[in-house]
Amino acid sequence: MADAFNPEEMIERFQKRAAAVKSRPMPPVEGAERAKFVEQASVDYFDYAVIGDAVAKLEDGILTLTIDLRPPES
Repeated sequence: MADAFNPEEMIERFQKRAAAVKSRPMPPVEGAERAKFVEQASVDYFDYAVIGDAVAKLEDGILTLTIDLRPPES
């Protein structure tokens, strides 16, 4: 598995997932269901975007993701 696994490709897939969530159309729901959909889309986007911004390193079969969560410097 580790020999065929490409961490950069995994990161690219998460970047594409984040973009897909951003462009996901709103289904024809209203009220509480609409709010749940919007909240889930927000969580999905955050999760995919965080991993999509990671720096991946695979050494000796161990995948390490480095994710800088510090706010950008002004």
